[in-house]
Amino acid sequence: MKSAIAGAINLGIEPVALVFTDEKPAGAVQFEAGKWGCVLSMFGAAATKGRIAVFDRETYGCFGGGMGLGFGNTYEKFPGGVEGFCHFLSTGNEASEQGRRIGEGMKAGGARAEFVHHFLHGERYKKNPALVQAFVDALPITEIPTRYAAFVPLDAIDPTTDKPESVTFLVTADQVSALTVFANYDRPGLENVAIPYAAACQVIGILAYREARGEHPRCLVGLTDLSARQFLRGQVGKDVLSFTIPFQRFLEMEANVKGSFLEQEPWMELK
Repeated sequence: MKSAIAGAINLGIEPVALVFTDEKPAGAVQFEAGKWGCVLSMFGAAATKGRIAVFDRETYGCFGGGMGLGFGNTYEKFPGGVEGFCHFLSTGNEASEQGRRIGEGMKAGGARAEFVHHFLHGERYKKNPALVQAFVDALPITEIPTRYAAFVPLDAIDPTTDKPESVTFLVTADQVSALTVFANYDRPGLENVAIPYAAACQVIGILAYREARGEHPRCLVGLTDLSARQFLRGQVGKDVLSFTIPFQRFLEMEANVKGSFLEQEPWMELK
């Protein structure tokens, strides 16, 4: 499938569809079971190398990734459970005897030094554990109805047979501006695009999944996740954000390109 929107905004990176399926796509890349990995690095492989990346309930890479892709509340599997995660994202687990014991066990087990450090001392993305718990409570925890979640380059999607959940563009500041205007082009109101606070994979995954099932699905700007930006930078550069569109909304917007501001100034000059 070719995107009229991608052409109109001069997108240099292939859009990526999120597909839920019970069949593993042929030739798909996949994390090893139980091995750590960043979901966004797989997204980058789909966007820049044309690879299909697939995940299941044993191969989602990290706890936030499992949550983001719709494999339930994987924070329950985090070292120390949800409480351990709440301290990890905020002030760290070093103050508790259990936290120190878990941290020492991770060191002895060969866990990544960066992860152990943040487990003990905190990523400091939230001020305190209670705020992290409120964040977890606000997430639309989802159990997708299929075995696999897959990132598929949009040009490998057949819209007559495939039914993606969403389509995600990696965009520059000018392009995210154009898409924000375009998402409001055929709708009333001021907030047809949102920038939620969440992991990059959670914006692409479960948050877009929730939007798709709402009365007026919004587009979501993401990749404000600093940790994910580290893992994607080498593939796509440092000056991009993600722009995710629920699939049915994407089809509506595709049909609106002709006759819109995307065909005239000032966009043509910015483009």
